[in-house]
Amino acid sequence: MKKINLAITGCMGRMGQQIIKSVKKDKSFKLKSLTENRKIRKKIYGLTVNLNSENVFKDIDLIIDFTIPQCTFQILKIASKLKKRVVIGTTGFSKKEEKLIHKYSKKIPILKAGNMSLGINLLMYLTEISSSSLGKKFLSKVFEIHHKHKKDYPSGTALMLGRGIAVGKNKNFYDLIGKKYLNKKKFPYGNKINFNSIRKGEIIGEHEVQFSSGKEIITLNHEAFDRSLYSEGALSAAKWLMAKKPGLYSMRDLMNFK
Repeated sequence: MKKINLAITGCMGRMGQQIIKSVKKDKSFKLKSLTENRKIRKKIYGLTVNLNSENVFKDIDLIIDFTIPQCTFQILKIASKLKKRVVIGTTGFSKKEEKLIHKYSKKIPILKAGNMSLGINLLMYLTEISSSSLGKKFLSKVFEIHHKHKKDYPSGTALMLGRGIAVGKNKNFYDLIGKKYLNKKKFPYGNKINFNSIRKGEIIGEHEVQFSSGKEIITLNHEAFDRSLYSEGALSAAKWLMAKKPGLYSMRDLMNFK
């Protein structure tokens, strides 16, 4: 079987480093290019860490991107020109930026997910079903915990789960975004979806969705113990995307949820 020539952007970040480790254990891939958005004089497994450019990406089949939105669009511009597939694990995109990603997907296959964990994507599916089934009498909120180094909040996964609540209610997610709390011990339910983010220690990731009618509470949660579950999910996404035509896909498509 022909190996997939792979480029990893944001290779010095936590996820970039984890993906590199997972790639070295997976015989389906050949690591061809590593990039960062700043000059770094370093080699990893014999590969020089480069800046993003057409020359760096010309001989690869697919790019896995865990960076920041600004860098992601630099990568998409190049990938679109070279007709390269892209798996996006970057989070923190605005509504306008989401639309721009959709525009790029008309030219190249893109799989974008706020979380590459198969368990988290199952949680989102269950969140949609619960939101739809419980109806208007139940208010909802989303809680998440991550390591102290994570800067953005709510996490991309928390927002993803919030979107699942909105889909279940057949509402526009951006119209349902409520208050965003940081490091609160308690936070309220609301007519809109409130979020609370805790940043402490080296916690990999915990996410929880709660629905309350005032008489009962339904809780859906997920806890991650090993960062490799995200990198292995990203590699599964990469393999799956290789057979796809231009379009915007998600882990939901990979897992064949209806």
